Amino acid sequence: MLALDEHSFDQDFSGGWRALADKGEECEPVAADLLRDYRELHKNDSTMLLWHEGQLRAFSGQYAQAIELMRRSRGPGEEDKGGWKAYVDATVAFLGRDEAALETARQRLAALAPPTGEKLVIKDGYFEVKTPDGQTLNMRWPPNIDVVEGLQNCFDQPYKTAYAMECRTNKTRPASGA
Repeated sequence: MLALDEHSFDQDFSGGWRALADKGEECEPVAADLLRDYRELHKNDSTMLLWHEGQLRAFSGQYAQAIELMRRSRGPGEEDKGGWKAYVDATVAFLGRDEAALETARQRLAALAPPTGEKLVIKDGYFEVKTPDGQTLNMRWPPNIDVVEGLQNCFDQPYKTAYAMECRTNKTRPASGA
């Protein structure tokens, strides 16, 4: 796997690190180590490689390591055209158990204006995305707002639970331990 190009290693949903991570919860920290090893071997600290390693570490409860990686994936400066920095800040706030900072980041993300001059059409709060395999997905605007709301809805849960689809659609917080 370490010999793969970055796209095949990171974005192939049936190959690369994902094939290992999908084998079960016990493989997630191993997949995180694989991402680390890939970055080190290729001297590559791309935003997505850092982010995905951080997510796997967070899924495994390694919050301190996840926070450091996610912060590095944020990039320099404060300009945030696509809402990435607000999303990163929201996730880091969740992992750091800072509910106020999570809400502040959510508000920044929710206020994100759609890009101008592009063919992005937002209808009823959703926009269409074409996947490499030709599928069309309807996603909420702004990107990742549903994930951030899930982190809020399940704030008292582990990241792996709060990141899941159930928390994104649940408007009330489940009881702790649910």
